Amino acid sequence: MQKTFVMSWSGGKDSALAYYRAVLDGNVPVALLTMFEEDGSKSRSHGLPLEIMEAQAERMGLPLRIGKADWNNYEKEFISLLKNFKSEGIDMGVYGDIDLEDHRAWVQKVSKEADIEVSHPLWGEPRRNLLEELIAEGFKAVITVVDTARMDPKFLGREFTLELIEELEALGIDACGEEGEFHTVIVDGPIFVEAVPAVFGEVIEAGQYRVLEVKLQ
Repeated sequence: MQKTFVMSWSGGKDSALAYYRAVLDGNVPVALLTMFEEDGSKSRSHGLPLEIMEAQAERMGLPLRIGKADWNNYEKEFISLLKNFKSEGIDMGVYGDIDLEDHRAWVQKVSKEADIEVSHPLWGEPRRNLLEELIAEGFKAVITVVDTARMDPKFLGREFTLELIEELEALGIDACGEEGEFHTVIVDGPIFVEAVPAVFGEVIEAGQYRVLEVKLQ
């Protein structure tokens, strides 16, 4: 049955593929939801600036709805936003989790609080298969954040290809980055009417993380 949905949007590869699958299944997207830091400067999950995420949303023909929170009031704010979507008649939230059970449990908990359905289109599938599908479908994902405790910052700015997957796996790095080894930004793909004109700048140090600056051209 066709359902309306809000996409929990990170701006990266997993949420993009989950969104794509949800639409191919006949569901109707209504909005993107992204949580930002309290000052609204960048997204909580992937550290992306608002202008990039708005450009993605614009090319998907959807409004970007944002919440602002620190980690202490994150859950409360997220539930409040889900309740708003529910009150607007939206059937479900769609999420890009693959196999981290604690993530899924949290999503189910907050969704139950808001009385809204949940969909995890990627759940339980082999990580490698999902990456190959992403590339085959024409998505362009670029690595923008690296945890230097687990991965060399030389990978910043690399586009996802089969060669990159092989390279990461040969180093013993999960090529999905599901444990937070790295994050990506999607700049092109079948969900956009045109590519996002992103340009990549300097590398910023943030503790053990290295973040590649992303701006609009």
